Amino acid sequence: MATASHSNALLGDVYVDGLISRCGSVLDYTKPSVVYCNDRTHRGGLRASVNLRRSQPLYGSLSCGCSSLDVNRRIRGLSLLPGSWLRNFSTSSSASCPAGAAQDVSFGGSTPDEQLASSSYSSDLTTVGGKILKMISGSCYLPHPDKEETGGEDAHFICTDEQAIGVADGVGGWADVGVNAGLFSRELVSNSVRAIQEEPKGSFNPTRVLEKAHSNTKAKGSSTACIVALTDKGLHAINLGDSGFIVVRDGCTIFQSPVQQHDFNFTYQLESGNGADLPSSGEVFSIPVASGDVIIAGTDGLFDNLYNSEITAVVVHAIRDGLEPQVTAQKIAALARQRALDKSRPTPFSTAAQEAGFRYYGGKLDDITVVVSYISD
Repeated sequence: MATASHSNALLGDVYVDGLISRCGSVLDYTKPSVVYCNDRTHRGGLRASVNLRRSQPLYGSLSCGCSSLDVNRRIRGLSLLPGSWLRNFSTSSSASCPAGAAQDVSFGGSTPDEQLASSSYSSDLTTVGGKILKMISGSCYLPHPDKEETGGEDAHFICTDEQAIGVADGVGGWADVGVNAGLFSRELVSNSVRAIQEEPKGSFNPTRVLEKAHSNTKAKGSSTACIVALTDKGLHAINLGDSGFIVVRDGCTIFQSPVQQHDFNFTYQLESGNGADLPSSGEVFSIPVASGDVIIAGTDGLFDNLYNSEITAVVVHAIRDGLEPQVTAQKIAALARQRALDKSRPTPFSTAAQEAGFRYYGGKLDDITVVVSYISD
């Protein structure tokens, strides 16, 4: 069963400074080869309009407690105008919805107590390495303040029975030609849920799922895509573009899906038809997991504004305090929005911008989607 509902959330205090996780090493996963789409991909797809000042090359490095798996993000949909986001903090919890339904963004109604009520609990169990594991998930979505009326351009899903999660980020550059890319990302998510539900039992193929979802998506626009499922061999995932996921174990980031981009500010993206990248360009991962692991999936609004160490610190606090995944997702999203509005604090986004030759400081205001999953026996 796919679940999604939305309510206003309460912005709580998030204390991260001073708790920076340090790991001696990072697990070395062997990544399969990736199919690149050369000239065709550069003719299709869309860059976002960005107004940044080129500067002389900047030398030196910024030390912000980032792990060795932090990667550069490209600039897209840049806008740093603060707005009424705090009044419209939208989350996704565990209310039922029709099979395959894409997320609907709502800004009304619920009290803070209601939004803290529950996360999405999986009714199915999966045996991994002889142990029966389940994935318990919750999510939070903060649309860009300027895009609240249309619901923003991010979409996500939680399939409880199939123990799968996913995020998609509509490419904001389509707004320059009068197209709401959020319609594409939401349709892609809806079709992904249907494709997951049609997968043979015990034979989850993330590339097949994404290919089927993409072929059935007809809306105008383009989007990144990330799908993660718990199978009998651990996590099986596919990522295309600059959304992605990390795996946290014992307070350390042990894995992060790498960003896929053709060039600075030019992410890999799916588009209806064959005008941009194909699902086969996505990178596929098989990752062993254990009880106690935490998976955090998100769009670039999360990973552009928070270093892995900052995300991990929130997770450590949340686990210690016994918080459910949904509340953890809310706290991570709240911190990401705080960083997005900070004009002076270094972020992964500002680091990438400076390395590309732009004089830029602080975070990037954007849609923010966070899906948190606890792996439990």
